[in-house]
Amino acid sequence: MVKIIASSVRKGNVLDINGKLAVVMTAENIHPGKGTPVTHLELRRIQDGVKLTERYRTTDQVERAYLEEKDYNYLYEDDMGYNFMQPESFEQILVSKDVMGDSGIWLQDGMTCLISLFEGNPIAVELPQRVTFEIIEADPVVKGQTASSSFKPAKLSNGARVMVPPHIGSGTRVVVMTADGSYVERAKD
Repeated sequence: MVKIIASSVRKGNVLDINGKLAVVMTAENIHPGKGTPVTHLELRRIQDGVKLTERYRTTDQVERAYLEEKDYNYLYEDDMGYNFMQPESFEQILVSKDVMGDSGIWLQDGMTCLISLFEGNPIAVELPQRVTFEIIEADPVVKGQTASSSFKPAKLSNGARVMVPPHIGSGTRVVVMTADGSYVERAKD
């Protein structure tokens, strides 16, 4: 086990909470105007899937579990879960849908993901920060609408819905953050 400060904990990290391993689902650092900054963590215990909420001062020490981390390429999804392949050994691994959570929607064929293994079992999947998708459905472009603060809903080729600027139309490829599904920019390809 390695001790790290609470403010450096990220989504997908595995922590030792009271002797049991838990995967970090969300990690948020909160800096109030007055008082001590805190780190708010939502975790899922690996052993039984129970969800936990923990709150630490940002300078508190937490124990990060040592895991084997390997790059795997995404192959396909079936009713059992998500299938990945290790590019050097061609070893295939199945990641269950509860381990993947709702981030499975951002997977693309051949995408390289970092999978954390504990005793050979996948317990966390870290996706690339940004992915590119094509917009298949969006409200038409309104000529002269230049307010950058207004956004409109759009549907991506993977079925996800995101908010995009008004000048983006159907057929445009856009870059989206995998952490929260937010629009970043128009794709440069």
